Amino acid sequence: MLTLLEIIKRTADFLEARGVENARLNAEHLVGQALGLKRMQLYLQFEKPLGELELERIRPLVRRRGLREPLQHIVGEVEFAGLRLRSDRRALVPRPETEYLTEILLSRLPEAAPLRVLDLGTGTGAIALSLAAARPAWQVSASDLSADALGLARENAAALGLADRVTFLEGSWFDALPADARFDLLVSNPPYLAASEVAEAAPEVREHDPRMALVSEDEGLADLRALIHGALSRLGPGGVLALETGPTQHAALTAVARTAGWTEIESLRDLAGRDRFLLLHAAALPAA
Repeated sequence: MLTLLEIIKRTADFLEARGVENARLNAEHLVGQALGLKRMQLYLQFEKPLGELELERIRPLVRRRGLREPLQHIVGEVEFAGLRLRSDRRALVPRPETEYLTEILLSRLPEAAPLRVLDLGTGTGAIALSLAAARPAWQVSASDLSADALGLARENAAALGLADRVTFLEGSWFDALPADARFDLLVSNPPYLAASEVAEAAPEVREHDPRMALVSEDEGLADLRALIHGALSRLGPGGVLALETGPTQHAALTAVARTAGWTEIESLRDLAGRDRFLLLHAAALPAA
């Protein structure tokens, strides 16, 4: 019989040969998922021999990952800002860049004020739910054009005990909103890739993330433009529009923002030093 450690090593070798990044980490997650063990429990049982019944539980998961199905879909969840979210084909797998955007917003905006917040294109609900969990005083809403994605977001809200804290709306960008709805924060990780970029992306993205969550017309700029043009009329005085973008788009988007009437524009970098976020600020009321 092979030991648990030997199976992990063989699994890592198999995955690495098929182009999977962080193959050893993936192997540990897959074996742990199959055996119902957390990673720390794996480390304590490395010398344990595995029988055929245990191997039969491991093999299908490893086979799926070797075909480049996302790890998050196989294990059924993703960690985001300390929350465990259900993850499947209905929505984009949340990325570390988006998690960093929520950290920026939480560090900058007042904690106790009852801010009105809308996450546009919520997907799994990651942004909306992480903000609602961290800021009980905030009034959080989330919208998406995809009914499937909204179903997943609602499931995550219920699992986290946040179903009564977040309002979900179905529709395209601002079309989902009542005519008089105004917010203090609008935040979005919209589609911002060109079709050619998705064609060259890793199979996990190209074949498993919903295309409508990835691709935007006009070389990835169309949806970002729509948000920049539509947001000012949906923000209260001093409100903020926070966008995740592609790293080469900031010059074009800054020009769009100035044309749309924004006067205070911030370009922020992600943890890898790439231009990734735009924060656009609506004018505050003049002091009395």
